[in-house]
Amino acid sequence: MSYSETIGLRTYRFDDLKTLLAKASPLRSGDQLAGVTAHTEEERVAAKMALAQVPLRAFLNEAVIPYEIDEVTRLIIDDHSGQAFAEISHLTVGDFRNWLLADTTDSAALIRVSAGLTPEMVAAVSKLMRNQDLILAAKKRPVITRFRNTIGLPGHLSVRLQPNHPTDDVKGIAASMLDGLMYGCGDAMIGINPASDSLSAITTLLVMIDDFRQRYEVPTQSCVLTHVTNTIAAIEKGAPVDLVFQSIAGTEKANSSFGVSLALLQEAHEAGLSLKRGTVGNDLMYFETGQGSELSADAHHGVDQQTCEVRGYAVARKFNPLLVNTVVGFIGPEYLYDGRQIIRAGLEDHFCGKLLGVPMGCDICYTNHAEADQDDMDNLLTLLGVANVNFIMGIPGADDVMLNYQSTSFHDALYVRNVLGLRRAPEFEVWLESMRIADQRGRLLNQSATQPLLEWMSA
Repeated sequence: MSYSETIGLRTYRFDDLKTLLAKASPLRSGDQLAGVTAHTEEERVAAKMALAQVPLRAFLNEAVIPYEIDEVTRLIIDDHSGQAFAEISHLTVGDFRNWLLADTTDSAALIRVSAGLTPEMVAAVSKLMRNQDLILAAKKRPVITRFRNTIGLPGHLSVRLQPNHPTDDVKGIAASMLDGLMYGCGDAMIGINPASDSLSAITTLLVMIDDFRQRYEVPTQSCVLTHVTNTIAAIEKGAPVDLVFQSIAGTEKANSSFGVSLALLQEAHEAGLSLKRGTVGNDLMYFETGQGSELSADAHHGVDQQTCEVRGYAVARKFNPLLVNTVVGFIGPEYLYDGRQIIRAGLEDHFCGKLLGVPMGCDICYTNHAEADQDDMDNLLTLLGVANVNFIMGIPGADDVMLNYQSTSFHDALYVRNVLGLRRAPEFEVWLESMRIADQRGRLLNQSATQPLLEWMSA
């Protein structure tokens, strides 16, 4: 089906929904690279006007990637809930925006319709929204998950403690881990990106974190971010695996480039569940995404990078994850050129994920060759804090010495919690108080707990 909109004396025509979604997207370098973006601002406005008139039902009848060739499309269509969709089935995309922003639309309403939303519907409405709209609607939609603590409660912000090391040196990682814990970080998880995919190296890191966690009864979870097949192998060998990690994308072809499929993710999910390591819940998958993954793998099928990204969230929600992390500026300026594009993408990703019922966090980050700096990251951090993002990263000095990119630091987490009055996961706060790291109000104390923890590291 084609779409059109007239501005003045000129009529703009869009051949299909895929084209319309791409032309309506805010400007970003990845869509320019792919050749799918609007050629002028007027064409972009025309596309937004045409998109606003599209009935939400149209997204159930016209797939942006054919059902026959893509298992992500099949997942989206086959898992769609007509019952949940019924409440909003009469709306256009523009009406849907107004419904989302209405004072009468509360958290309960957003939860009711979540299973009736497709990624393309959610991506479409985001393209009509200003940044403040994305923040307001996302804040209404908490997504709460549990493993050893509770993440995503309104008024709370968790932190993934990321103590990476360029040679996987155990003491180096332990030092960064303790540093982060002293700043009250680590309630989302303690997650290491290993420099090596060696199963023995991965197991060593898992054992180290688990030894520490059990010794000090820390109510958090660990993860070593290796390929899902390595995690399955580690589980089979008896390693203490908490969370199962995998990078995912929004097309079958892109996921294949990562070496995964829906069937493999299901196998990994079942393997993790078999260990029964959760205490307050069984949400144990950890997924990472990022706008541009599909384009970088030449697996986007002509779909704009933001719509591809949101399709990845349909993959994530299939497996009831504890955490989903959009690593928003990691791929580089070829996909998100500058701070403005990174900020917009982070707000879009968080809004779209939350609307679909996905527990969204954000690695607020950039590479050193992007036109961005830490002031841009401060802005996005603050905006996402207002929007009730589930978690952010905590990295020593905000500089990852293994992955070579800039993110957010332990101090950044203190800042945003302080200025917005955000708390840590409740179980983690109780532990911080018991260790005399923080008081009942979550404020850091003198580092009286440091000495016994340092003795553990020395041993």
